[in-house]
Amino acid sequence: MLRTVIFGSVLALGLTGPALAELPQSTRAMIDAAIATGDAKKVETVLELARTVHPDDGAELDAIKAQFDADQKVLAAAQAELKEEEILTAGLFDNWGGKGELGGFRATGNSSETGLTAALALTREGIDWKHKLRGRADYRRANGSTTREQFFASYEPNYKISERLFFYGLAQYERDRFQGFSARYAISGGLGYQIIDAPELRLSAKAGPAYRITQFVDGASEARVAALAGIDFDWDLTDRLKLTHDTNAVAETGGSATLITDSRNTSINLVTGLNAKVSDKVSARFSYAVEYDSNPPEGAVGTDTLSRVTLIYDF
Repeated sequence: MLRTVIFGSVLALGLTGPALAELPQSTRAMIDAAIATGDAKKVETVLELARTVHPDDGAELDAIKAQFDADQKVLAAAQAELKEEEILTAGLFDNWGGKGELGGFRATGNSSETGLTAALALTREGIDWKHKLRGRADYRRANGSTTREQFFASYEPNYKISERLFFYGLAQYERDRFQGFSARYAISGGLGYQIIDAPELRLSAKAGPAYRITQFVDGASEARVAALAGIDFDWDLTDRLKLTHDTNAVAETGGSATLITDSRNTSINLVTGLNAKVSDKVSARFSYAVEYDSNPPEGAVGTDTLSRVTLIYDF
């Protein structure tokens, strides 16, 4: 309702701006209709056509264009203020968006099989803060025995220090009995930087200290200070095709490559994905993951690969 009032007020300013006394009624109606859409490109096109047909009315058309541009700035400022107010007054469960993912996988390494995969990614973005929740499960059970059981969950808050610089925090949980650990926890915090922030191309990097606790399937456990480095990369090849390859501990629903290293073990998780839009809400995705541990538990191999074909629903 408030948006309608704002737009109506600004539109009224535009229509009551410069007098259109010299222009024919049909031309005035065409210009008014273009202004009513609020589409700057459409208004520019209509005014250029009017210049062609009525070259002697250039000054009047210039005045109309100047008034429209001024009104659009007022409207943009009002909408930005309204959006900021909505964010500041939002409740804990408001302004969340995300993606749900469901499909199949093919694994090689510590296990060789196909199975089901499911994931959920939630994001809440405020004025300075962004919160990310991620979860994924790969599972297969056949002939009464479980042959694949991998779970991943993480929470990452980001705080914007400037337009490009941000602080990140991370809490992460993993479980993969076939890689030799029943639970692995990691916490980290540090700085990140948005290297490229274009509409079709985004690239950011982050790094910081980490602390990792690993509980092995044989009952042993260890805790070590570590370091984390990450890069996130997303490239919109077309309106419907997106390539993702990120070095990021939590971008599992896009593409990701995690690097966490300590004095005993270096873990790297690489995920490259290709998303193709089926509709405004649904995308098909193919991704290929490589998981590497430099010092795996006895009886486990160091490298696993996982190919996934999934459908993603945006909400």
